[in-house]
Amino acid sequence: MREDLLREILEEGNRLREWLWENREKIFQIIDLCSSTLRKGGKLIFFGNGGSAADAQHIVGELVGRFRKERNPLPAIALTTNTSLLTALSNDYSFEEVFSRQLEGLARPGDLAIGISTSGNSPNVVRGLEKAREMGIKTIAFTGRDGGRMKDIADTSLIVPSENTAIIQEIHETVFHIIAWFLEEEG
Repeated sequence: MREDLLREILEEGNRLREWLWENREKIFQIIDLCSSTLRKGGKLIFFGNGGSAADAQHIVGELVGRFRKERNPLPAIALTTNTSLLTALSNDYSFEEVFSRQLEGLARPGDLAIGISTSGNSPNVVRGLEKAREMGIKTIAFTGRDGGRMKDIADTSLIVPSENTAIIQEIHETVFHIIAWFLEEEG
């Protein structure tokens, strides 16, 4: 029983890593959007809830800090780290506005807004992507399942074809590491 469950988990992860290879043009498109944004002086802005918030913070750490080698920091921010701001915005407006309000204050044309939601339907992430588009900011959605509402809002989407939240997050994390690796190599 335990071995069957372990095999099932590992096989789905392996299948989806192979799916990434089959969809490498989408990954290259996302890398190119990130790279182009940085070359033109923009910043990468990540946001999501729960595990996706942790993923946003993780990739920003890799970009602003370092991933594999010493280099200049890359301009990236996670909108999930300031608890005083998040709770104030939730209290004064609504939790649905925590990312859109920050984007209004921090984002500028030329930036790239990257929303993360395994369902693709998190109301605050959806609203953040909508606000970014209203502001003329390019957007990427990292989702799973069928892409949810986010797939229709974002300029481009990576939709991991799985119902398993944990594995969707693992694949998102793999792609974030790939992005960091390529951006670091580009210097």
